[in-house]
Amino acid sequence: MSETIYSLEVIEPQIFYGPNNAYFDLIKSKFPKLQFVGRGDQIKILGDVKSLELFVRGMGELEKLYIKRTEYNEHVILEALSNVMEVGSVADNGLKSDEDSQDVLLIGTRGQKIKARTKNQRKMLEAAKKNDIVFAIGPAGTGKTYTAVAIAVLALKEREIRRIILTRPAVEAGENLGFLPGDLKDKIDPYLRPLYDALEDMIPGDKLKSMIESRTVEIAPLAFMRGRTLDNCYVILDEAQNSTNLQLKMFLTRMGPNAKMIITGDLTQVDLPKKQMSGLGKSLKILDKIKGISIIQLDTDDVVRHRLVKEIIQAYDKDAECEKD
Repeated sequence: MSETIYSLEVIEPQIFYGPNNAYFDLIKSKFPKLQFVGRGDQIKILGDVKSLELFVRGMGELEKLYIKRTEYNEHVILEALSNVMEVGSVADNGLKSDEDSQDVLLIGTRGQKIKARTKNQRKMLEAAKKNDIVFAIGPAGTGKTYTAVAIAVLALKEREIRRIILTRPAVEAGENLGFLPGDLKDKIDPYLRPLYDALEDMIPGDKLKSMIESRTVEIAPLAFMRGRTLDNCYVILDEAQNSTNLQLKMFLTRMGPNAKMIITGDLTQVDLPKKQMSGLGKSLKILDKIKGISIIQLDTDDVVRHRLVKEIIQAYDKDAECEKD
């Protein structure tokens, strides 16, 4: 059995251990083969050499993330240790797993890895790095919205931008929601629920509530974007197929000097009244040659929901083709 001493020089002991040693207990749970004796700013660790090396690397990652984020909590600990533990597992097995180790954007609130899971989701990620406006077009279940929100949350955590603005048209999918009880927020929230769901997967509840109250994260209907200049932020327009040509033009021209946008949509699920045309299809035609704008097409191979979703989409597509004939 080997032994090493870890000194708390970067993270103060009171912060490192956490309330009732909760953070220290979480760290220890990730290294079950090691024994820990913590006293003040000195922690003695005993165990096999490989596990000790893994622990030291993990603490190095934790310190880097703590300095970068200027925050320390369970979410930060899980994010810092996740990739280190994964690399250690791969090394123990003598294997290389690019699919498992690459494209991890965030560690979710349940400790899950949030990453680009398909070929075209990875294209979304690369396009967002190189372009200021990205259109992500594809059928339901392909992870367009979820991937877009993850990209924006990562940019906020990396301090590339100061705010995230999430918006979508308040258009009813064949249902009349106008008589819902409550104030304006209560009536609008059902339209915006998918955006809340994605955020709650990536940002702890208390922190998300605080970020919404401080407007670091803003969720609002598309109509609320009119007249604004959106700068130093990541702006996501979801369900863009339900915006008219004028609405989409209005949205795109809100873009400030240091802003980035992702527009997601599915041209097969337009819920606008019959007399109104979706502006998404036209925008894809007239904007595709502009430098700095990228269009990513997702398809049924990118479906990440239940296995039946892919077959359902294909069945509807086939039926639509038969009707054309």
